[in-house]
Amino acid sequence: MSAVQLVRGIWDTAVTLFLFTKSDFKTIVFPCVLMAAASAPIRTPSHFLHSFFWVWLHLLMFDVSNQTINPKEDQLNKKDRPLPAKRITLQNALILRWALVPICWLLSILYSGQVLYASVGICILTVLHNELRASRHWVGKNSLASIITTVFDAGAILVISDDRHNMGGAAELALVCSVGILTSTIYAQDFKDVEGDASVGRKTVPILYPKLAAPVLAMTLIGWSAFLINLWQVGTVTAAVFGSTALLTAFCFLYSSSIVGYQRSYLIYNVSRYISVRFLH
Repeated sequence: MSAVQLVRGIWDTAVTLFLFTKSDFKTIVFPCVLMAAASAPIRTPSHFLHSFFWVWLHLLMFDVSNQTINPKEDQLNKKDRPLPAKRITLQNALILRWALVPICWLLSILYSGQVLYASVGICILTVLHNELRASRHWVGKNSLASIITTVFDAGAILVISDDRHNMGGAAELALVCSVGILTSTIYAQDFKDVEGDASVGRKTVPILYPKLAAPVLAMTLIGWSAFLINLWQVGTVTAAVFGSTALLTAFCFLYSSSIVGYQRSYLIYNVSRYISVRFLH
């Protein structure tokens, strides 16, 4: 094998791995790492990159698992993903899926036992969500999605901290608030996937309650905004920024009618979740 072929093979592999996770950078990787940066009590600059890679590797494990369950689903509206794009065979994707589990654990134990616990938790929740099909109904999908995201947040906070064995009080409070917000609003992620979910018989809130889903989400977001502003007794400017973000997010979901519109709305939703963490400092 020539050097050119080797470089090309490495590049193609890197692109394939990236494409597995491409759509989740703006919804998982960036929000989790930014939340960790906002919540960690002490930070060393290089730890930001460590946290970024840890989150991405575990996201890769989750996404490969998710995309091998029903590859036909992605042929409808996500044709650039590795399986529908024929960049990798289903058999090789399954090998990658299970090979990533010990790789995630080995990386995590290098940081601390607590980070390993987060890694094991993500792996178990991934099996429940994907292989055991708990995500087919909105109750299982939303519950597990909120828990998985919170565990991602916890792992990211631990890795980015100088003390990788314990989280500070601010970080713990951030996680508690995050659980509440995610549990009640996580179905914001489902609006952009209605076509794909419907094609495989998955029951999500926007599919089951098409007329109520967006208005209820909008009211919940505004309610959380008012509650957190009152809880933390923030200044007028900060309250205005946070309140405006919540109103913008609610407005976007109420008036979006296309996949692109809902993708944009979900991005704003994740930005507002990050902004809410800043209230803790």
